[in-house]
Amino acid sequence: MRFRSQVLSVLWATTQFLAAGAPAQSLTTPKIRKISPAPRTLPLTEFYDTPDPLPPGKPSELIRFEPFDGYRLSSDFRVVRILYHSRSPAGKDVAVSGVVLIPDGTPPAGGWPVVAWAHDFTGSARACAPSLLKNLNEGPLLSMYLNAGYAVVASDYAGLGTNFPHAALDMRSNAVDVIDSIPAARSALPQLGAKWVSAGYSQGGLVSLGVSEAESEIGDPNYLGALAISGVANLQELYPSLAQGPSRALLVFLAEGIKTVFPDFQVNQMLADNAIPMYHYVGHACDVSSIPQPSANEMLKPGWESDRYVNDFFIRNSLGARPARGPLIVISGDADAEVPFALTSAAVARLCGQKDQVLSIHYPGLNASAIIGNSANEQFSWLRARFAGLPAPGNCP
Repeated sequence: MRFRSQVLSVLWATTQFLAAGAPAQSLTTPKIRKISPAPRTLPLTEFYDTPDPLPPGKPSELIRFEPFDGYRLSSDFRVVRILYHSRSPAGKDVAVSGVVLIPDGTPPAGGWPVVAWAHDFTGSARACAPSLLKNLNEGPLLSMYLNAGYAVVASDYAGLGTNFPHAALDMRSNAVDVIDSIPAARSALPQLGAKWVSAGYSQGGLVSLGVSEAESEIGDPNYLGALAISGVANLQELYPSLAQGPSRALLVFLAEGIKTVFPDFQVNQMLADNAIPMYHYVGHACDVSSIPQPSANEMLKPGWESDRYVNDFFIRNSLGARPARGPLIVISGDADAEVPFALTSAAVARLCGQKDQVLSIHYPGLNASAIIGNSANEQFSWLRARFAGLPAPGNCP
C-alpha cells in the first residue's frame, strides 16, 4: 500500500514482444501516441461534477462519457472517460469516474478481453483521481496490458474525481466501484468483450482480490479471476509497521476511510491531537509532504485499535472472510519496505485455507516496483489462460 506510487520498472522491450498488433479500426475517439511533457496533472473539469442527490440510476448504469486525448502512455490506444452510478458503503447512490482504454486496432471476435484495473492508493481528495494524471498513475503497467491486446477499464473509485466522500483504504467499497465500472464501460464502448478479470497493484491488489470475493455473491459468469501484484495484507496486521514507518500518514487516511464507512466514528478517538490538522488537510490535497507529520508516537491515541468502528472496519476488510469466485494469482517480493512478505504469506495461507484456487509467485530479493516487469511473463501466461478457458494453476499446500 504505497503512499505515493513508486516508479514502475516495466521495460519497453517487454511490452513489445508481448504486444498483439492489429490494423486500425473506425472509432471516433482519438488516437494517442507516446510520451507526455510536464506537467503530469490534468484539470478537474465539469465532466466530474454531479448534483447530490444524483438523478436516479441503477448501479453500473452509465451517466455520461466523453472522448479524451490528454493521456500519454507508451502505447497506441483509444480512450473515453466515463461517469457511472455505484453505491456507497451505506447503499447511497454515488457517481464514480474512470477511463476506458482499448488497443488501437480491430477487436478480436467477441470483443476486446477486459482487465478491470484497481489502482494503487493515491490520496482521498477529488484531485487525486488517477484519471487526472497524464500517465493514469500506473501508465507503464497499463501500457503493457494494452500492447498485449487487452482493454483496460480503470475506475477512480467514488470520491476521487467526483464530489462524493471517498472510502479511503476500504477494499469492499473500492471493489464495488470496480465491478460497477464494467457494464458502464460496455455502454460507452461496445467493442469490449463480455469476459473480464480484475487486476491491481499494491493497495489495488487487495481491491482486486476484494472484487473476486464480492463476485462470489454476485456470480457474474463472465468474471474469470483476480490478479494481485504486491501489497496483499490485512490492514489489521499491517498497521503496527505503518505506525512506525515512513508511510505512517496512511493512518490518517485510514481514519478518514473509517469515518466514511461508519459516520458515527469519532476520529479523535483514534488520532492524537497533533494528527488532527493533517486529517483535515488530506481531504483537500494529494501531497502531504508539505505539511508537518507527527512522529510515530504522536500519531495515535493509546488503545485506538479497540474502538468498535475500527474493529468493524478491519473485519470488513479482511481477506478470506468469504470465498473467492474464480482463480487468483498473487505476485510478491520479499524486499517490500512497506508490506512485509510474512503478511502476504499469511494472507495467501488464509485464502488457501478456505479452498480458494491460488497461484502464489514469490520473487526473492525484489521490491514491489521491481516485480512488475520481472513478472510480466507470469502475468500474461495467467491472463491468456483465463480468457482461453484453460484450467487454472495453483500451488496451495
